Amino acid sequence: MSIITISRGTFSGGKMLAEYLSQKLGYKCIDRDRIVERASASGVSEDNLRLAIEKPPTFLGQSGHTQYRYLALIQAALTAEVRNGKAIYHGLAGHLLLRGIPNVLRTRIIAPMKLRISMVKNQLKYGDSEAIAYIEKMDRDRRKWTQFLYGVDWGDPSLYDLLLNLESMSIGDAGEIICAALKQPRFEFTPECKLALDELALASTVRAELALDPKTSDLEMEVTAVAGSVSFKGELLRADQAKEITRIARAVPGVKAVQISKVVVVDRF
Repeated sequence: MSIITISRGTFSGGKMLAEYLSQKLGYKCIDRDRIVERASASGVSEDNLRLAIEKPPTFLGQSGHTQYRYLALIQAALTAEVRNGKAIYHGLAGHLLLRGIPNVLRTRIIAPMKLRISMVKNQLKYGDSEAIAYIEKMDRDRRKWTQFLYGVDWGDPSLYDLLLNLESMSIGDAGEIICAALKQPRFEFTPECKLALDELALASTVRAELALDPKTSDLEMEVTAVAGSVSFKGELLRADQAKEITRIARAVPGVKAVQISKVVVVDRF
């Protein structure tokens, strides 16, 4: 009942690997579009949500705060999808959006440029130079995105449990390696893992509600949940926002208590 995240560059075989594993293991296969669709139920456009998980903050004037708001919705949608285990997410930053959750098998797939170019040409009907430019731009944007939001290098191997190179193995070979890794005790879906996911799901839902409410949408809060008690850390722009945070959080099912002792009012003038 494990959770697998697959990080990959554009057209690196991550989707094919996820679909292979889904069929072999009977796991739910989750892609970016599914998460965006679920997150958009809040009323935010799917196009804006896609930009938030694809482009660096400066794209088309998109601010870092705007991206923060949309990512709050994305994280809430992802945790809701995987909280019962038996799930594979192949999309950008799944291993970062689920950071702190034990027993998640964090996998990165790389593929030679020749293979990636071939897939782009086949699916997008690009020429060689267009395909190369497309791949390089997508990889560059993803690297900027993760650096800005998480302060890490997207390609850093220390962020992953497995790094597989499709230059010398097939999708099936890579899938078998992942299946073998899942048999290790450290990747079992334990009660501790389920509890951590439930708490992350609750904290993410509260953060998403803050991002949606007009009275708190200008805030960037660090939210944690433990046994139904939700704590906040961050800066308020107005003193009355502390009351609004409490109101919004208490309305979320599963919240039993609200702690805002680490929230401070910042005078910006």
